[in-house]
Amino acid sequence: MSSVSEKAVSGIAPIVVPVSLAERSYEIVIGTGLLDEAGSRIARLRPGAAVAIVTDETVGALHLARLERALAAASIRASRIVVAPGENSKSFAALEKVVDAILAARIERGDLVIALGGGVVGDLAGFAAAISRRGTDFVQIPTTLLAQVDSSVGGKTGINTRHGKNLVGAFHQPALVLADIDLLDTLPAREFRAGYAEVVKYGLIVDAPFFEWLERKRGEVFSGGAARAEAIAASCRHKAAIVARDERETGDRALLNFGHTFGHALEAATGFSGLLLHGEAVALGMVLAFRLSAKLGHCAAADGERTSAHLRAAGLPTRLAEVPGGLPGADALLSRMAQDKKVRRGQLTFILSRGIGKAFVESGVDPEPVRTLLNEALRD
Repeated sequence: MSSVSEKAVSGIAPIVVPVSLAERSYEIVIGTGLLDEAGSRIARLRPGAAVAIVTDETVGALHLARLERALAAASIRASRIVVAPGENSKSFAALEKVVDAILAARIERGDLVIALGGGVVGDLAGFAAAISRRGTDFVQIPTTLLAQVDSSVGGKTGINTRHGKNLVGAFHQPALVLADIDLLDTLPAREFRAGYAEVVKYGLIVDAPFFEWLERKRGEVFSGGAARAEAIAASCRHKAAIVARDERETGDRALLNFGHTFGHALEAATGFSGLLLHGEAVALGMVLAFRLSAKLGHCAAADGERTSAHLRAAGLPTRLAEVPGGLPGADALLSRMAQDKKVRRGQLTFILSRGIGKAFVESGVDPEPVRTLLNEALRD
């Protein structure tokens, strides 16, 4: 398995990012060696609690035994629930399996579910925790870059349906997030690149200086060390601040979906098959969002070109022709967008941009320029 870097990141003091949500507040801890500390941290968080660990076969083979040893050392009773890897596990069938296993393990409301894995496991385990016994707390231990900077934070949980991505779910905040940077060294390079798209997103939506820093430091973020920790911490701080202002996405939390209306439609068009990873779809979606913003007169075309150049240099797709297996036509993609959760009374909502670091929410977007843009992008 090719990995992101040849050496483990070490010697980085933990960075703690608080998520301030009154009685639902929690901490994101970013650092090295956190998997081995999970038992002691969870014992302090919830003394006497038992846990059910939800993971997938790939992550379980790499990290589950270490986590179980850490829990055992803290005298925490743990059971394991292993699902198949990949987006197809975000399904009703997998959800039923996980909930049944949580109940069979006699996990009570005062106990914890642990999500050990990437975004799929976090979304699935979090939703299962939200509905088991009408609400059981859970801990996120994200093992991918995408999960560490995005999906593990903020309490969005859920599964996919044939109608679209993440259309069934609940807001259910974790009790703790442990982002162990060492775990990223076992991540396939493609998965790391996909996660990097979500890091770039924070610069594009609210922090132009951060995007400029990434333009200078991208190589160091990929190779590991302090720059990687700084990029993850900066991303988490931005997400924590937005979630604290708008927990249930009634306002500017929608900014976090920059590129996602396009991206989710592209994922759905490939059948959530893994041909297009979520972060790759987001990269394409952000390029399209800038192109639409320029077409509508909100920003200069150069902003999108600069973004595309950076994503391309990171090894991410920036043209629809790069999607394996091809895509359906513009009308079919628009139909997928009509199922997006941001649609209001049938009107399309997009996150657009007035320039790098200046994203905004635009409701009631005319579908015609979107259709024109998609036809152009499909020909490029």
